[in-house]
Amino acid sequence: MKKLEDLFEHQLKDLYSAESQLVKALPKMAKAATDEKLKKAFEDHLEETKEHKKRLEEVSKELGFKPTGEECKAMKGLIEEAEAFLKEDAEDDVRDAGIIADAQRVEHYEISGYGTLVRYAKELGHKAVANKLQKTLDEEYTADEDLNKLAEKRVNKKAK
Repeated sequence: MKKLEDLFEHQLKDLYSAESQLVKALPKMAKAATDEKLKKAFEDHLEETKEHKKRLEEVSKELGFKPTGEECKAMKGLIEEAEAFLKEDAEDDVRDAGIIADAQRVEHYEISGYGTLVRYAKELGHKAVANKLQKTLDEEYTADEDLNKLAEKRVNKKAK
């Protein structure tokens, strides 16, 4: 990598890998959740994640490269950690609270990644790309807030 454009491409490919892995992991989290609102939140976020992946494909095409070729090791680790937790012997309500915690770790990782991509896109003069990435960043913040509300108002109370 010799310039910011190279790093931007690398980071975008990394997030594409992260989103691809998440598309496979979210159905497992939805299936493991016992709280119906939590299950629905994961199902809804799966559809949104598919859109995020599609948006990264569009951005990559606009910039003249394919989004594949990287493996996001951080997302792989976060998912492995979540899957290991699902195997724990836990009461349903406690499991739901733990699933939310794992999901929020994922959201925070994505928020960090998209925040960086938005900044790079702006610095590189890719205004339309920055706007698309900002839309995804906003959706990731909303997903995190929704999980937080679900935890605070419902799941954590049941887990007590």
